Amino acid sequence: MLTNERHQSNRKERDETITNQRKNSYRNSRLNSTQNKADQMRKAVVKKENLKIIPLGGLEEIGKNITVFEYGNEIVLVDCGLEFPEDDMLGVDLVIPDITYLERNKEKIKGLVITHGHEDHIGAIPYILKQINLPIYATKLTAALIKNKLEEHNLEKTTKIHIVEQGKTVHFGKIKVEFIRSNHSIPDSVMLAIHTPVGVVLHTGDFKIDYTPIDDKVIDLGRIAELGNKGILALLSDSTNSERKGFTMSESSVGEVFDKLFLNNTKRIVVATFASNVHRVQQIVNSAIKYGRKIAVCGRSMMNMIDAAIELGYINVPTNTFIDIDNIKNYRDDQLVIITTGSQGEAMSALTRMANGEHKKVTITPNDMVIISATPIPGNEKLVSKVIDELMKIGATVIYSSLEDIHVSGHACQEEQKLILTLAKPKYFMPVHGEYRQLIAHAETAKKVGIEPQNIFIMSNGRTLELNENEAKITTSVPNGKILVDGLGIGDVGNIVLRDRQHLSQDGLIVIVMTMDNSTGEIVSGPDVVSRGFVYVRESENLMEEVKRVAREEVRRCEENHIRDWATIKSNVKDTLKDYIFERTKRNPMLLPIIMEV
Repeated sequence: MLTNERHQSNRKERDETITNQRKNSYRNSRLNSTQNKADQMRKAVVKKENLKIIPLGGLEEIGKNITVFEYGNEIVLVDCGLEFPEDDMLGVDLVIPDITYLERNKEKIKGLVITHGHEDHIGAIPYILKQINLPIYATKLTAALIKNKLEEHNLEKTTKIHIVEQGKTVHFGKIKVEFIRSNHSIPDSVMLAIHTPVGVVLHTGDFKIDYTPIDDKVIDLGRIAELGNKGILALLSDSTNSERKGFTMSESSVGEVFDKLFLNNTKRIVVATFASNVHRVQQIVNSAIKYGRKIAVCGRSMMNMIDAAIELGYINVPTNTFIDIDNIKNYRDDQLVIITTGSQGEAMSALTRMANGEHKKVTITPNDMVIISATPIPGNEKLVSKVIDELMKIGATVIYSSLEDIHVSGHACQEEQKLILTLAKPKYFMPVHGEYRQLIAHAETAKKVGIEPQNIFIMSNGRTLELNENEAKITTSVPNGKILVDGLGIGDVGNIVLRDRQHLSQDGLIVIVMTMDNSTGEIVSGPDVVSRGFVYVRESENLMEEVKRVAREEVRRCEENHIRDWATIKSNVKDTLKDYIFERTKRNPMLLPIIMEV
């Protein structure tokens, strides 16, 4: 009996234990289910936020670089550059990006991050700051160049510039930007690792891979590889040299060529290069010191750059090496080097004025060797060729890229682009900084190293790329375009004004002035004809008289048809004269009828 009771008691305890375990299991299952649903809901909320990448400039063009990175209520801008006007932009000084989208969303903008100090990446900053005040983050030399620009525009007191060391990270909120040491044709260049909740985007800026840079600061390939191993969501990479095979030569290779040209040279040496190429200037300085020459500097931008670079320690030079340009007459030719701007044949540059015999301080003679340490930017070939010809006519020895390797590019060629693609291992790829053919060539290189074609995005300015961990797609477009700067006017020169300037430059202007009776519509005085850029009036009196006759006849016809509206009369006179002048001359001058009433 006791045994049976014990068995029954044990069975009851087991049943209760099993029941409690089942209840606990059910309760835990419910809790886990609730937790999973909560996690799924949180993930669903996160998935609603995509990272938006919006280039407002720099695609299908060289210059005007500016890119928007937008996540939720945060916008971080990368670069803010200008573009130099094309040949058909008559009278225009600069071209800057359209920032309508930024003005509409200025409360979201956390800051402007700069990759390096070239004009196509910092040149538009003063103009943008006049519309939107925002903090700027840049490395030391880049910050100094920006500060100089802001002082010229009286903006230095209203704008905060933060100096960021290479290797450091700036926290904006959900977006963090890491500065990664890079190489380019200007010191302090960086790539940017943009950390967002959906992944890391690597923006290369302008770069090359230089294993022997002048300042010994090699590109941080290790950090790029580290980020690549962790997983890079998207890569935006410089496409300037994407059509060129192989590697870009090291900047240090130019120094050897300078030494060869300086050796046993009894001539005065004039070197033209980009003002921003501080490493090139350092190598010119090194050769000048080695061969006992003093250095004079021509060109305001070159002077400003060298002063800033020396002050910040980017150019190392003994004291008393530089002399004032006014003192060059106190030295023999074999004791002098002149560093100047004008390597692109710009009309008002120092080298062009020297070539034309118009420079007030420097007169070129047959005992000068002129070294043009640059290659012509596409479109400038004729200007550079003309300067070379003029210098040679004077008798100077001219050394340029076709004769010696006195210039290397600051942009990566295909093999360097492959290396960055391989190290970064991005899920998505977007070629930037290049004309359309260069973007296509870079996309082809990406395919060769294993990037899936459907994950490569050839973008255009204003298009929005939205992406997250799982997908990327091109969605909307935002306002974009070119804002033209002419003198003090920003944006007041548009397509219509440019078309009129083009018309005037090609065919000239004819102004027809006449005074008419307000009540009768009869011509009281005139018409008088003024011609500019069309024909010389004295040599074409018959044509001008015919123009007056045709204008009078058209006014008479209007009078006969009881037309009293001045606008209609002007339009009829203009149309009739246009047909007549084209029939007589096969030209289409701009016609401007002016009617004064009495």
